[in-house]
Amino acid sequence: MRAVIACFAVSIFSWTVGAQEKVNQGSLVLQDFAQRVAAYMKLHRSAAAHIPGLKPTKTAADLERHERALAHEIREAREGTAQGNIFTPEITAQFRLLIGETMKGPSAARIRESLKQAEPVWLSKVQVNMTYPHAVPLQSSPPTLLMNLPELPAQMEYRVVGRSLILRDLEANLIVDFIREAIQ
Repeated sequence: MRAVIACFAVSIFSWTVGAQEKVNQGSLVLQDFAQRVAAYMKLHRSAAAHIPGLKPTKTAADLERHERALAHEIREAREGTAQGNIFTPEITAQFRLLIGETMKGPSAARIRESLKQAEPVWLSKVQVNMTYPHAVPLQSSPPTLLMNLPELPAQMEYRVVGRSLILRDLEANLIVDFIREAIQ
C-alpha cells in the first residue's frame, strides 16, 4: 500500500513540477521580451538625444520632420537588424500561444467581428525599421486581444496588419519587429 501511495505522490509531484516548469518557462520568455523592449527604448532615447526636441508650438511639418529625423537615427543605430530581434522564435511561440488562447476563448467571436469591421490593413511588404506608411490606416487592435499580451511602454504599440502582429514605435513611426501569421 505504501508503494502505491509513494508512486501516486511521485506522479502528482512530477505532474505539478512539469506544469510549473511550463508556466515558469512562459514567464521567462515574457521577461526576455520585456528586456528586449527595454533595450529598444534605451536605443530610442539615445537616438532622440541626437536630434533637436520639439517645441510646444508644433506644426504638422515640424512633427513630420522630427519623426523622420528620429526614424533616421534609430535606423542608423539598428543597421542590419532583422525580423526576430525582439520577437525571437521563443517569444514568437509564446505570443502565438497567448493569441491562440484568446482567439479560442469567450471573447473570440467579438475579436473576430472587431477585426472584420475595422478597415482591413494589408501591406505588400513588412520590414523591420520600415516607416509605417502614412497612407495606410492604423487598424484598431481589439482591446480583448491586447489585454492578454505584455504591456508596452507608452511610446510603443501593437498593431494588426493582415494576420501579422506589428510592434510599432509611435514617435518614430517605425516597425520595430513583427510576427507573421500571428492572428489565425
